[in-house]
Amino acid sequence: MTQELQLPFPPFPDEVPSLEVLPVEPPAFEVPAFEVPAFEVPAFDVPAFDVVVTRSAKRRRTVGARLVGNVLRIAIPARMTRAEEQKWVLEMTRRFERMRSTERIDLPQRAATLARRYSLGTPRDIRWSDDMTTRWGSCTPSTGTIRISTRIGSFPDWVVDYVIVHELTHLRIPGHGEDFWAAVRRYSRTERAIGYLIAKSGDDDCT
Repeated sequence: MTQELQLPFPPFPDEVPSLEVLPVEPPAFEVPAFEVPAFEVPAFDVPAFDVVVTRSAKRRRTVGARLVGNVLRIAIPARMTRAEEQKWVLEMTRRFERMRSTERIDLPQRAATLARRYSLGTPRDIRWSDDMTTRWGSCTPSTGTIRISTRIGSFPDWVVDYVIVHELTHLRIPGHGEDFWAAVRRYSRTERAIGYLIAKSGDDDCT
């Protein structure tokens, strides 16, 4: 079915009075010279994966994702809105990017090296955690367990080393007293790493 829209126009008069157009000489003027500022084409983030989204009527409240080669397959409930879909695509892409960035670092080996170098405690277990959203790392001295946030997986190695040293120190020294910071600052890039983390988080709570 074709829909047409007709708008009424006012009637034209039978005769249109003639108008005498007088030539007008435009005033002379000069265009001021100016320099075009140099600029750089902004870099756009290129997704690390090809994303394929599948809607499932069987899926009710959960969102699943798995990486097959370089294709991130995300399964969402069929009733999810487009805005919710975009939110979860972004979240899952970020999570898998963080997971991929952590593969370059062997945490147990790195922690053992730093513990020997700075005479710190050795954890019974140290691993990456994808659930830490407000802290860069955590330590449970009673169990000798250390968790490092996957958010720092793409940070420079010297920043990752600081977070590991920070948590290794907590194995023996609880709290953040003077004795704690004296031990941590044996790592020469402590202040620089703290500044980097503050810039990343916008918060003074470094770990």
